[in-house]
Amino acid sequence: MNLMRIVWGLIVLTLLCACAQNQISTGGIDHAKAAFQRGDYVTAVKELGPLAEQGNAEAQFALGWMYFNGKGVAQDYKQALKWYQLAAAQGNAKAESELGAMYATGRGVVQDDMQALKWVRLAAEQGHANAQNNLGSMYYSGRGVARDYKEAFKWFQLAGEQGNALAQSSLGVMYANGRGVAQNDKEAVKWYRRAAEQGDAYAKKNLARMRADGRGGE
Repeated sequence: MNLMRIVWGLIVLTLLCACAQNQISTGGIDHAKAAFQRGDYVTAVKELGPLAEQGNAEAQFALGWMYFNGKGVAQDYKQALKWYQLAAAQGNAKAESELGAMYATGRGVVQDDMQALKWVRLAAEQGHANAQNNLGSMYYSGRGVARDYKEAFKWFQLAGEQGNALAQSSLGVMYANGRGVAQNDKEAVKWYRRAAEQGDAYAKKNLARMRADGRGGE
């Protein structure tokens, strides 16, 4: 429930700002928030629906998220795709990032690395940390784009500096192995530690291995 409240808090804060800008009543949002927090997802979906139909991008993203995760409605990737597409068409970075993930995994749409790259890049360029990490991963693995460790490092670093644990762990790998950046054990340990402190199991394992080998000054 704590995770759900955090997710909802991010959605609602942006929704409130959008509604103020567009002079849309916040009554439905307040009701949706209350319903969501008490676990009444069906009511939350009903309250979000009219806002999404009016073209509010944040409501469209929120509705897409609920369809994708089956909250208040039966899980429906096709409906999630629809609402994400509408929000992304308005430049909503969170929707762009989710669209990229859907194309990458083939959920609700034919798997397409080029489309995944397109949407992930759009979100990453707006500063969306998860998208930056995913873009880094695409460059690292050469998926949908030519493999480029320097570009991968660039996007991992942007995401890592925003606190993205997966990106921090990847930075540790790149520094430890000298991929896309000069090899540097101290930097590797630094980034592994940051990711490990957020609970990343892979980073914990690599950090322990470096310590056991006496690498990184620890």
